[in-house]
Amino acid sequence: MMTFKQMEALYWIVQLGSFEAAANRLNTTQSAVSKRIQELERAFDLTVFDRVHRSARLTEKGEQFFGYAKELLDRRDQIVEQVVSKEALVRQIRIGVTELTALTWLPRLISAIQGAYPKLTVEAEVDLNATLRERLAADTIDIIVVPQIHSTESFATTRVGEVDNAWMCAPSLTARKTAIPLADIVQFPLILQGGLSGTGFIYTRFLQEHGVSMQRILASNSLIAQIGLTLSGLGVSYLPKSCLSHMVTRGALRIVQTQPALPPVSYVALHRAGQSHSLNADVARLAAQCCDFSLNLLDSGRQTGTTFALRKRSTPARKSS
Repeated sequence: MMTFKQMEALYWIVQLGSFEAAANRLNTTQSAVSKRIQELERAFDLTVFDRVHRSARLTEKGEQFFGYAKELLDRRDQIVEQVVSKEALVRQIRIGVTELTALTWLPRLISAIQGAYPKLTVEAEVDLNATLRERLAADTIDIIVVPQIHSTESFATTRVGEVDNAWMCAPSLTARKTAIPLADIVQFPLILQGGLSGTGFIYTRFLQEHGVSMQRILASNSLIAQIGLTLSGLGVSYLPKSCLSHMVTRGALRIVQTQPALPPVSYVALHRAGQSHSLNADVARLAAQCCDFSLNLLDSGRQTGTTFALRKRSTPARKSS
């Protein structure tokens, strides 16, 4: 008899690439995962994985069986969501965000999800735009909130908001208050995000389109590092205006106006379009409702309640730079 545990073991081995990773994902041991696959093979008298190779490679029959298993798991989830009330639904959702969302409104989103689905486990991770998109495509994360880098995305898309950025620097770098031509921004050392960052990708393309020759560049894929380097007077960088307004007001940062100004960056919630159940779409709608890039968790005087919600409700997020 085939069980959902066996199908889940097969699904996660294929998605994550190894028995060990699947065991970690299913909160069990590697031997338990191996046993489930062995039981499945005995029940149907077939070989699911090719034991000749060290990696978890499906046989031809295994490929066929995997398709059926995925279809059944998707159907199970769809039935559960339609029959069980939100208050009783017990599941896990994996959310990926970039650093700016984590520093602003991620705690608000997690609180809203927990309010709508009290028994849902939320696993939140912080990573680069490119990495999150790869993981969404590989089905190792359920929904991501990232900058929209293409006019048409390959995933189900919900627009959540946009970010106005401005060139900023330490006051010691310039006292000028009038706008300068965009091309003249190169008179300063520039602190830019790399291509793995969504904002970095968008603004690199924008600068290239306007013929800006970037030579003196310090690249950083971490927003926190980018802010720190700018505050230290090492160069001019594009930074989010709303959440750093307190630093501008206090005189720690100064805005360098350019003509043309930087375009706003749109943010979207993405999830795989092939899934028929509604949980990911519901979370995407909650993200649109919760989005507020004017918040700043680093400004503890204004965000103590929200910081507590993040610390209390969410799985510790991982950040890679």
